[in-house]
Amino acid sequence: MPATIQVILQHDVHNVGKSGDLVKVRPGYARNFLIPRDLAVPATTAAVNRITHEKAVAVAKAEKAKAGARDLAGKINGLMVTIARPVGEEDRLFGSVTSKDVHAAVKAKGFELDRKQMHLAEPIKALGTYEVPVKLLGDVTATIKVEVTKK
Repeated sequence: MPATIQVILQHDVHNVGKSGDLVKVRPGYARNFLIPRDLAVPATTAAVNRITHEKAVAVAKAEKAKAGARDLAGKINGLMVTIARPVGEEDRLFGSVTSKDVHAAVKAKGFELDRKQMHLAEPIKALGTYEVPVKLLGDVTATIKVEVTKK
């Protein structure tokens, strides 16, 4: 009997590997635990080829999404939006400018972004120009300039 056999994990297994990994495990562990619970399948040539193909497709899809995010970042980097708000004493705003307001102003300029991608540290409560970072995908970020003016 072999000391180890190879299996392809279907789900993440703690201390063994992640989904899609080709791992060597003891035959009893594979036969009695992993395979009956559909956590793994035996590593046949067809299964290995299928997993390799699926990983290649996933990498290509991720690269395409990253390229699209870079294009969008290039378009919105340095985009300037102006938001007019009523002010009181000492140029303090009534209320504040939130990411929802910035999202509406960016949408009016013709860009479709998710409001949750905009990382406004805290609501803007004074007049001026501010930079709002937008995290598009993974490590792809852009910056939108927001100018808050008197109404």
